[in-house]
Amino acid sequence: MSASMPNARPRAVFQSFDEPSDPATVAPRIAALRAELAARGLAGFVIPRSDQHQGEYVPPCDERLAWATGFTGSAGAAVVLADKAALIVDGRYTLQSAAQTDTSVVTPVQMAEQSLEAWIEANLPAGGVLGHDPWVHTPEQAAKLEAAARRAGGRLEAVRPNPIDGLWQGRPKPPRAPVTLHAEALAGEGAATKIARVRAALAKAKLDALVISDPHNLCWLLNIRGGDVPHTPLALGYGVLLADGPVRLVIDPAKLSAAVREALAPVAEPADIADFASLLASLAPGRSFRLEAGSAACAIRDIIIEAGGTAEMGSDPIALMKAAKNASELDGSRAAHRRDGAAMARFLSWFADKAPAGGLTEIDAVEELERFRRETNALREISFSSISGAGPNAALPHYRVSRASNRPIEPGIFLIDSGGQYEDGTTDITRTLAVREVSEEMRRHYTLVLKGHVAISRAVFPKGTSGAQIDALARLPLWEAGLDFDHGTGHGVGSYLSVHEGPQRISKVGHTPLELGMILSNEPGYYREGHYGIRIENLIVVEPRDVPGAERVMYGFETITLAPYERALIEPSLLTEAERAWIDAYHARVLAEIGPALTGEAERAWLKAACAPL
Repeated sequence: MSASMPNARPRAVFQSFDEPSDPATVAPRIAALRAELAARGLAGFVIPRSDQHQGEYVPPCDERLAWATGFTGSAGAAVVLADKAALIVDGRYTLQSAAQTDTSVVTPVQMAEQSLEAWIEANLPAGGVLGHDPWVHTPEQAAKLEAAARRAGGRLEAVRPNPIDGLWQGRPKPPRAPVTLHAEALAGEGAATKIARVRAALAKAKLDALVISDPHNLCWLLNIRGGDVPHTPLALGYGVLLADGPVRLVIDPAKLSAAVREALAPVAEPADIADFASLLASLAPGRSFRLEAGSAACAIRDIIIEAGGTAEMGSDPIALMKAAKNASELDGSRAAHRRDGAAMARFLSWFADKAPAGGLTEIDAVEELERFRRETNALREISFSSISGAGPNAALPHYRVSRASNRPIEPGIFLIDSGGQYEDGTTDITRTLAVREVSEEMRRHYTLVLKGHVAISRAVFPKGTSGAQIDALARLPLWEAGLDFDHGTGHGVGSYLSVHEGPQRISKVGHTPLELGMILSNEPGYYREGHYGIRIENLIVVEPRDVPGAERVMYGFETITLAPYERALIEPSLLTEAERAWIDAYHARVLAEIGPALTGEAERAWLKAACAPL
């Protein structure tokens, strides 16, 4: 079943393994951009990998960084000056950035060695004007750029239109995926009630209006979904919420069918995205607006202020409301995880049968798991590009397999991190699997990671506790062995929205208190560079915990992911009695809830063996 075998099975439909990039296009494009900058009197221009909403996924029409530099990674920024250019990336993209750009024209720079601002300070010529597009930078980001330019003896200037847009031949059109309604039975709350809650929060803050610049918040508020970006069912657009009247839904009108318009009419008034600036200017005089610091563009703030309003940067109150899932959303998520767990069990059974014989690749595993998810007949999309790592590739926490990097799955460790988007919930699961022989060291490291994973699962904590306060629980077994991992222990997860949702998270910088109904991941890991990587991930929900004699309100976690751990990698002698009891109880629950959903005799037998007591 190797990827080299044609027509071995249906091709994956959601994940691309190609990284389209041609370094030969970089030199002429940078030359054209430099000519345009000179014509505008600019010494340089900053090109972030972002759109107007600062989203994780960017529509093709906003992939300006890829157009200019060839780099297709998910994070980075470039600065183009008259005589030099830099592509600033993090450690995930050291090799990819060098391979995709023309390094004779654009120099890849590691963010850990020199930040974007430090590069500008060191290279912008004295007196030089550095341009930036105010629609793709937040005020905080622009302030950092401005300070760097000033330290270099130059200044920052907002420029429109974006100089790249006029040079980009064949630039894709903005996405126009139709807006769909998210059923109230799944949302658990009507849009009118949600809007009233947001207005109450604004009144408490003594504010007149809110610009909803994060499409996740907009979709949650109005109970709509879309398809404008990969992997997350977003309708790109804005909302403007005033103290009374309907919410202005600022969006491409082509996305709204007559039926959707009619359904939204009691709560939302559509406005053409082309008229956003004039709409803001007309509403701004005398009003105080809240803008979300992480997603609202400089241009939005400037329009409001210039029109006579005030703009306060802060948090969008929708974010916390969205993070605390209601009973309907939690019931939907549990159902999605049972469905996804059955697909995962079928995949794990298939992998246990096929992998030992050899011949599989990382792409084979991704395509087979996606096939099992598609066969549920409920999958809408994958929730992110799957991380499928064999051997040393598993030691790269954010590795994305491509046709160029696709590696055979050989004896040792294989890691797969994946998820699905279902209308009733979003899933995200990582399992680290043994392929034939594994070493004693691998078993020890896996078990240390598992101990930290179980510690989070079993945690009991008082109301008001933040993710930063419990993050260490996942690390203690590794710390005691002189080991650690460099990513957070857990991120928030949406309800048929983003698989990466804030503000909740379990990490050293996760300072938002954990509230009932929040969904988070629990994914400690260990990575031996150049050899193998281990990560174990379940999704968990903050729930009330009854503690006899407790003097405070106590919380704990419900685990909603249902899939067995890798028995061949567990060293039982390293587990405490309580840890073994928790794992056995979890496996018994997996068998009880997933077993009935499996129809194949071999799959049921595999699951029964995988879930047997340690």
